[in-house]
Amino acid sequence: MKCRHVCCYRWSSEERLDGKTAIITGANTGIGKETARDLARRGARIVMACRDLERAEEARTDIMEDTGNENVVVRKLDLSDTKSIRAFAEIINNEERQVNILINNAGVMMCPYSKTADGFEMQLGVNHLGHFLLTYLLLDLIKRSAPARIVVVASVAHTWTGLRLDDINSERSYDTMKAYGQSKLANVMFARSLAQQLQGTGVSVFSLHPGVVQSDLWRHQHQCIQVAVKIFSIFTKTTLEGAQTTIYCAVESGLESQSGGYFSDCAPARCSGAASDDEAAQKLWEISCNLLGITWQ
Repeated sequence: MKCRHVCCYRWSSEERLDGKTAIITGANTGIGKETARDLARRGARIVMACRDLERAEEARTDIMEDTGNENVVVRKLDLSDTKSIRAFAEIINNEERQVNILINNAGVMMCPYSKTADGFEMQLGVNHLGHFLLTYLLLDLIKRSAPARIVVVASVAHTWTGLRLDDINSERSYDTMKAYGQSKLANVMFARSLAQQLQGTGVSVFSLHPGVVQSDLWRHQHQCIQVAVKIFSIFTKTTLEGAQTTIYCAVESGLESQSGGYFSDCAPARCSGAASDDEAAQKLWEISCNLLGITWQ
């Protein structure tokens, strides 16, 4: 149970997950795939929640062959469409006896301005609102599966900006970096608020910064930025290294007392002052519920 620094961190644990079920969004690529591989190797049943089913099936085959765990399934989930989220949740609630670990991993990063199927700004819609709704729809099952964990993959980008509560969907103006930062700030605030709500239920919630990772998230960036990322790759993390803090939050024993916490490099870290603003977090919660048409007190 140590983190090792060689420009990046690695963490190791012998913790087993036999008999437990983990759902990982965006599990077909990047740190999501490496997280799925690790949890499968620990014996968990893995539900890969993915938009691209063809790539997901390829990743599933790779994970099963690598780990010897055949209890890995793919389910369709498009976080940019609330109909898809609701359909996915209905399948999970009907088919799965338990969900012990939910990892809200999937995301988009600094993409050109666009909207989700429901009219939300894409980064806010996928990174925050989609996972907010997914968690809401699965929460009763997760509670019945306690002890359980919800892990929210955020980013240090949450420090880049504050919440624009009067223009949450960036309709008046759009800055790709600030919109991404806002969505990641929403991730951290959501994890903190949800942890407070779930006190005493046996469900713990954590958010984290995975590090600067060499992944598909950079695909929307200018070619110069993509080249720079490759040139300075010695200072970034591989997807395997980037997955370590997610895995840590999902399986490390004794973290329950730190529910609501923010982690980086397999250790507690300090989030921004804006992320710790409980009043703003409550307003974000209410706005999120209103946008999604749900009641979640």
